[in-house]
Amino acid sequence: MVSNTGEDALEQAIEAALTGDCRENRGSAAQPPASYGQAKHRGQGYVAGNPADFDRRFAIDKTLFWHFLKTTQAEELAKLKNQPNWEQLVLERLSNKIRKDGVITVLKKGLSINDAHLNLLHKGVYNSLNPNQKSLFEQNIFSITRQVHYSETEPGKSVDMVLFINGLALATFELKKPQTKQTVHNAMKQYRETRDPKTTLFRFGQCLVHFAVDTDEVFMTTHVNGQSTFFLPFNKGVNHGKGNPANPGGYKTAYLWKEVLEPHSLVQIVEHFAKMVEEKDPKGKIKKILYFPRYHQMEVVRRILSDAKTNGAGQRYLIQHSAGSGKSNSITWLAFQLIELYDPAGRENVFDSVVVVTDRKILDQQLRNNIRQFSEVKNIVAAAEKSAELKSHLEQGKRLIITTIQKFPFIVDGIGDLSEKRFAVIIDEAHSSQSGKSADKLNMSLGMEDEQTEDVMQDKILKAMEGRKMSSNASFFAFTATPKKETLEKFGRESPKDGRFYPFHLYSMKQAIEENFILDVLQNYTTYQSFYEIQKQVADNPAFNSKKAQATLKAYVESHPDTIEKKASVMVNHFIESVVKGRKLKGKARAMVVASSIPRAYEYYVVISRLLKEANMPFGAIVAFSQKEGFEHTEESVNGFAGKDIPDRFKTDDYRILVVAKKYTTGFDEPLLHTMYVDRKLQTVQAVQTLSRLNRCNQKMEKNDTFVLDFANTTTEIKAAFDPFYTSAVLEGKTDVNALHDWKDELDKVGVYEWKEVDEFNQLFWNNRPDEELHIIADPVAERFDKLGEELGDEDEADKLKIDFKIKAKQFVKVYAQLACIMSFNNVRWEMLHWFLLFLIPKLKVKTPEKEDLKALLESVDMNTYAMARVKLNERIELDSNETVVEPQNPNQRGYHGEEDKDPLDVIVENFNERHFNGWEATPEERKVKFKSIVKLVQDSPDYEAQVLNNKDEQNRRIALESLIQRAVMLQRRQELDLYKLYVKDDDFRRTFEGTIEQILAVEAVNANKNDSHRPI
Repeated sequence: MVSNTGEDALEQAIEAALTGDCRENRGSAAQPPASYGQAKHRGQGYVAGNPADFDRRFAIDKTLFWHFLKTTQAEELAKLKNQPNWEQLVLERLSNKIRKDGVITVLKKGLSINDAHLNLLHKGVYNSLNPNQKSLFEQNIFSITRQVHYSETEPGKSVDMVLFINGLALATFELKKPQTKQTVHNAMKQYRETRDPKTTLFRFGQCLVHFAVDTDEVFMTTHVNGQSTFFLPFNKGVNHGKGNPANPGGYKTAYLWKEVLEPHSLVQIVEHFAKMVEEKDPKGKIKKILYFPRYHQMEVVRRILSDAKTNGAGQRYLIQHSAGSGKSNSITWLAFQLIELYDPAGRENVFDSVVVVTDRKILDQQLRNNIRQFSEVKNIVAAAEKSAELKSHLEQGKRLIITTIQKFPFIVDGIGDLSEKRFAVIIDEAHSSQSGKSADKLNMSLGMEDEQTEDVMQDKILKAMEGRKMSSNASFFAFTATPKKETLEKFGRESPKDGRFYPFHLYSMKQAIEENFILDVLQNYTTYQSFYEIQKQVADNPAFNSKKAQATLKAYVESHPDTIEKKASVMVNHFIESVVKGRKLKGKARAMVVASSIPRAYEYYVVISRLLKEANMPFGAIVAFSQKEGFEHTEESVNGFAGKDIPDRFKTDDYRILVVAKKYTTGFDEPLLHTMYVDRKLQTVQAVQTLSRLNRCNQKMEKNDTFVLDFANTTTEIKAAFDPFYTSAVLEGKTDVNALHDWKDELDKVGVYEWKEVDEFNQLFWNNRPDEELHIIADPVAERFDKLGEELGDEDEADKLKIDFKIKAKQFVKVYAQLACIMSFNNVRWEMLHWFLLFLIPKLKVKTPEKEDLKALLESVDMNTYAMARVKLNERIELDSNETVVEPQNPNQRGYHGEEDKDPLDVIVENFNERHFNGWEATPEERKVKFKSIVKLVQDSPDYEAQVLNNKDEQNRRIALESLIQRAVMLQRRQELDLYKLYVKDDDFRRTFEGTIEQILAVEAVNANKNDSHRPI
């Protein structure tokens, strides 16, 4: 006989694994299956249910439901038996509560009827405080039933498998096998097309989850909703991508029934992960959402809990989870379960309090809402705005505190002695909240001994160092999608095999994209290159710092009103023609404009608002920025409503374009955001975070792509920024801290301080002496610094010495603070010098070089030509799938490098024009004449109106226009031989030239009252 490779083979395998192959005796409608007792005796958690016992109206296994209640709660049932049709009363009450609150809530809270209360689930065993809990848990009946006929109106319809707890349906399964030419995608289609959401079993909330399963992949949904049913992947991932690894013990998907659905695991999901919550949409309408964890979310929480349970407080965990992969929920689930985590003996909590630290106000609010919604026990969650609040929360026994890294330096000042307590500190986006004074004070506040204890100075210093090194009474759980090398070294786990630092858990951007959980924001990337020429407007030839002058000139042309106007026109034209008229997201798509600064954001907002109004668009733009000192505008004065209302206003149909500088480029999740226009140089982490604002999926609105139009970055630069975070980032090894020896030697030999002064300062500092006594030590040192270099007899050289010393002192303080928390040893002299310099540096006055008057530079030039050329059109940027290995940070010292060279103005202008406009020797006036002649030849062409002006196909329109420009240049080649040669031989020049011609044609089309929609994008 050959092997059974049909669909029922998968059913049999799942049932056999769950029940221990106890299928032979199912029982009847009157008695529970005999296999129930056998399964318990063998230590198996499941029994094989009988499909005949399924009650289609109430979606329960009536035999096992009543058996559980009658054998575990006979006294409570006795309170009801004097009621007529009491069993029917129980079932109808149960059905109504599930319909109202969902089965997950009913399982957790039980069912109250009259004066009786029925527990429908005995909780899992998480500690040893209740010795009877284990026996109570074992009274639960876990069952799996094959081929369940679920419909009252269509008796022939069945679902492959249903999982029950104590007779209540908890999960359904549609199973497929590739060998029968059916996959998990056919199973999802079956749920969407043949499973009626009005049927009791598939009614929202009646079951916790519905699985689509084949031998290779698993998908799940909590809401069967016809064609709108949204499935999420529930796979482990392989090679940092989608799918599941090969399983030497059987099917690739066996982890579902052997690990996830194991009784203890399933009950933990019910108690600590699954949740029915209510959320308000922008219109104030309340909708219910049923949460079930994705595999990577469940796995990271469980792996952390297991490690923390075994190793206790004092550990570090780096969790690298892709942006948009549900970090907020992962953090929420982890926070609540850390609160309830017990030591291996099960007698006391591993942590007294859990502190959630975030670096963004928006996400702070998001986390607060998330955590409060998931809270089963009231009065354990608190937000700490001030130090007094935090202290009060801890004294009142608040178990979970939410705060932000911006507030933390102020919060920790008021904390007393907390070294007797153990903390779990969860840090979101760890790269921006794990360095500098904020983290220093955080670590010290959680580990410092009481200042009144009689310790010698050295002991106190060592304790401060231990605090900075994340003391043993606190564990740190750092979540980030983009770990920097400092983050990897501080929070990563060092491998004993190769000495590299790895994340504790990884859910990569690659896997998230391949699983369609987030969108690939690099799939449609269009770049523009700007070309501009300036003219010297003054007769004389002043000199300026060349490097600064080039940057100033570029900023000048990029912020010029003509430049803003041209770029804004491209943005608005594209948004109207391709996004709005293209019906992206069913016509509801939004766009974000990322400007280089707050003033640029405001300028873009003004022009974009005007262009939208001129185009008679029924929506406007919003500008968002943090209040800037000296900037005359506020969000409210510009937009007409409070800044806090921007996210909600952006969801309405009145606004479609959001203009920003930095605000909302991190932590802003808007699923309607489809398009981004970038006019800001983006580097590494900033590039990933900013562009990832687009990656949120929105299946309801049919969001299946994104679009980026970038004026400031090349595709090569964007690829370099994304590559380290596409799969896994690994740190090659530790930072060489010995550079601090060299740094200290350089500072010591200058002679600004003597070591006895450093020692005396620390004696006073660590013994809590008055501040004025510290100044008595530091002031003579500062006076000595003022006289540094006098013996040289050269004031400029003396100034350079002072600047060099101060730079090195500041760098020592900064680098030591970063490295102290990861050093495996203590160096008391480094620590003493750190605190001494930290106090001394503000007293060191240096004569900074006079700021060059670059205003004079701008008054000496004028912009002559500006043009744009599209370099890449809808390019897909392919990322590297290999693990990225990064070198440790370089702590080498920096000092004074002297002044940079200056060049005459005409040289600066010439260099600028050579860099930004390619080699046309004609004078500006000659260029204007030549441009106009080419434009006229294009316009006079018989094909111009039909193939360009009235051509609705953008690609064909552009090809036709390029052809007409090429023809015009050819016609002029005898009169304009230099132009012809440049046009034919130099691709950069050709793009620039064609871009300028397009701009001129667009302007003339507007002036002639022609259709503005034909301007180039």
